Amino acid sequence: MADDEKWQVSCRDVAGRRRSMAVYVNQGNVVVVAPPGETAVLAPLEAGRLRAAIREAVVAAAAPEHTISDR
Repeated sequence: MADDEKWQVSCRDVAGRRRSMAVYVNQGNVVVVAPPGETAVLAPLEAGRLRAAIREAVVAAAAPEHTISDR
């Protein structure tokens, strides 16, 4: 998987407006981006999708092409 792979997860903010969260891998790290300045409210299905996206990002981050060497 490439560093630019990104997973999108739908959610809502506390006012009920549709938002999304992003999960991606950057230099071997898993990055989760929530709506800026917002609280993400996840329905059970959305929480499951977030969990799956994080799991996939962890696998991608552990792949040899994402390993940071100390050379």
